[in-house]
Amino acid sequence: MTLIITVLVLILLTRLLVVWSDKIKFFTTGDDNGFKFSECRILWKLARMTELEEPAALFVSVPTLNRAVTTLLTEARRKGIENTPKIQDFLTKLYKFRTKINIDHENRRGLESTKYLDRGQRLRIIFPGHRGVFTSEIMNNSYELIIRLPVQNGIATVPGDEWINHPVSVYLWRKGDASYVFDTRVKNAGVFNGQAALFIEQTNSLLRAQKRKSVRCECNLAASMYFIKQPVTDYNLVEVEPGYKVVLEDISEDGAMIRVGGKGVINAQIKLQFKINDILILMYGVVRAVEYNKEINQSRLHFECVHLDAGMRNAILSFVYNVLPQDKKDLFDALTATEDDRALDETAPSAEMQEDEKAAGVLPAVADPAEAASLKQDAGDEKVSDRLTRLAEMEVKDV
Repeated sequence: MTLIITVLVLILLTRLLVVWSDKIKFFTTGDDNGFKFSECRILWKLARMTELEEPAALFVSVPTLNRAVTTLLTEARRKGIENTPKIQDFLTKLYKFRTKINIDHENRRGLESTKYLDRGQRLRIIFPGHRGVFTSEIMNNSYELIIRLPVQNGIATVPGDEWINHPVSVYLWRKGDASYVFDTRVKNAGVFNGQAALFIEQTNSLLRAQKRKSVRCECNLAASMYFIKQPVTDYNLVEVEPGYKVVLEDISEDGAMIRVGGKGVINAQIKLQFKINDILILMYGVVRAVEYNKEINQSRLHFECVHLDAGMRNAILSFVYNVLPQDKKDLFDALTATEDDRALDETAPSAEMQEDEKAAGVLPAVADPAEAASLKQDAGDEKVSDRLTRLAEMEVKDV
């Protein structure tokens, strides 16, 4: 008899858990987000009244809360009870919740979920296996993200059904905030408000997209290297005397990896002279780090360019871009597009002030190698690689 009662109790509890599982999950989520039990009751009531597919979204998404309030107001107006004390009191509490959610979100660092994204948000999408970057925007944000069918140059080059069940990478600039990237999957394709659309999964795994840095590509370019010992007065000066023969192992608009015979020294200021596709390139800059291989007596110099003519920069960019594999090109283009969106945002945060050696007009005079070697560096602030490769003098030999 006891066994039968126990079984019946378990069955009853199981049924209660099934019936109340959504409510239990809702209240648990509310508690995890710092809402009081009484506040959760009010939000649960709103979720039921507006028939939300995912009630827990009310705790994290201001747009979801706004839509729920709008639905409530529409229904109240239809019934003629909008201005009753009961409805007005309920709305007052809901607006307080909205303020709380908004403030809590603003106090957090960065975007934590795609549920926070607003309608109209522009998106840059990479579809693996397809060339180029697609453009889209959010049409609706609720249980899933509904986005306009992505296009390239205004044309839908990939039909909606070909997107279904495929992973995509999404890049965006959030107005007044930052650039983000997230990976998701297309769940379905169809029509929303009379327009072709994709339905994609929500995610809480968003990453801040780093500001586009120069893209490097591997190469094997012969170059001549010259030490700068006086302030530069003519950046267009072509050297006629032979310099140190070096090899560029990779290159970008912002620098290069230089292979050279002998030892190298950090902070040496140098000039590189070489050709790319028969175009003469003159790069001025500083050696930021050195990797020295004692066995073969060669160094790899991490060179940062601080001056490069615009035409020469474009020649390097063209060379790099043509060498890049397609997936790297798409990534580069997506990041560039989000930076363009940022440039159009008047509310974008100001960039941190940094030292701009390029604006100086001339490079400072290079210290004598012997003097440079005698400069003491703070071991606590110095990188390990710098400590290991700090050298007494530059003994450069032909490779």
